[in-house]
Amino acid sequence: MKDHYATLGLGSAATLADIKKAFRQQASLHHPDRNAAADAPQRFRAVQEAYEVLSDEVKRQAYDDNRRRNLLDSPIDTARDIWQNYFNPLL
Repeated sequence: MKDHYATLGLGSAATLADIKKAFRQQASLHHPDRNAAADAPQRFRAVQEAYEVLSDEVKRQAYDDNRRRNLLDSPIDTARDIWQNYFNPLL
């Protein structure tokens, strides 16, 4: 499961204004016209997807519910995802 909050660099308590601001920053950073990196289009699509989900109140609620359920249902997968999404980029 993708962590849309991490994609935008936000916590789960972010407001709609925070989400919009983070989207603009990340979209500008990863837009293929401005970023020549090979993974820029992929990262830009991930930012767009995160914004589409988190900016819509109904989709965000469903995503948050699913996210909480996954944390409880599969702690090993959750730990693996956390490691890969948060710590691997730092190493």
